[in-house]
Amino acid sequence: MHRIGYVLSDDFQVMALGTQAVFEFANHVLGRDYYGIETYSPAGGEIRTSLGLKVLTKALTRRTQADTWMVPGVYDPITTPADPAVVAFLAGPAQRARRIAGLCTGGFVLGEAGLLENRRATTHWLFVEAMRERYPSTHLEPDRIFVTDGPVWTSAGMSSGLDLAIGLLESDLGADVARAVAHRLVMHHRRTGGQTQHSELLTLAPRTDRIQEALEYARRNLTQPLGVEELAEVAHLSPRQFSRVFTAETGESPAKAVEKLRLEAARTMIEQSRHSLEVVARETGFRDRRHLREVFVRGYGIPPQAVRREARA
Repeated sequence: MHRIGYVLSDDFQVMALGTQAVFEFANHVLGRDYYGIETYSPAGGEIRTSLGLKVLTKALTRRTQADTWMVPGVYDPITTPADPAVVAFLAGPAQRARRIAGLCTGGFVLGEAGLLENRRATTHWLFVEAMRERYPSTHLEPDRIFVTDGPVWTSAGMSSGLDLAIGLLESDLGADVARAVAHRLVMHHRRTGGQTQHSELLTLAPRTDRIQEALEYARRNLTQPLGVEELAEVAHLSPRQFSRVFTAETGESPAKAVEKLRLEAARTMIEQSRHSLEVVARETGFRDRRHLREVFVRGYGIPPQAVRREARA
């Protein structure tokens, strides 16, 4: 049995415990108890979450063992220092584990334990600069939802902890089981660590369902022309009314928003696949490789080849 241990301290973010569902559902998918999950704290007993809820934990000792340690963060790691007892455990006995993961600002706890020295890592975008100042030898990748560097895993904020847990699961049991668990958890899609913390769909943030549906349709059909008439039909509006409502809700014209969705999808393909730029352009709705490069440089300030070289490095 693979033992998953959660190391908690007072005022931890309760959402981190939601990642336990990934391992729970993996057991259901497999039809056996592959994972065993325990929660710990330095002294054991009740630990208070940031919401004031109480969680019962076992006491950590020098003999406490797990195959993977999960370390949740707190709401503000700048004003709430890491528990010294947790830091000491991570710097000592926890080293026997196969992996150690910092969830959200839990990366700061790993940093205090010296686990991020000369390693790649990420954290919640709000605290990137604080982490950079506090742990200067850490190679921060601030736009990633999770980062793996050897036995040390770190995630960005909140929901990306689920993506990290799915990544751990895929590392243990393969992509098919990971997909099955993500499907049972009704995750919109299984995100890999290479994806960015910021989504264009979240940035555009339409207020009404009909504009949201039009954007979702566009994201699923990037190989199509996606003109105003086509999107307006999805939203059940006239083209003129759709353009007016769309711009009012998102701050962007439909054409500009579609271009941003195409760029985001293209960048993900460039970073995570070995497809040629011709294929990337075709799959994300650009006319050809030259058109992709032109829009890419205008949007990101660098050519697609530079992003691919960086991802491979």
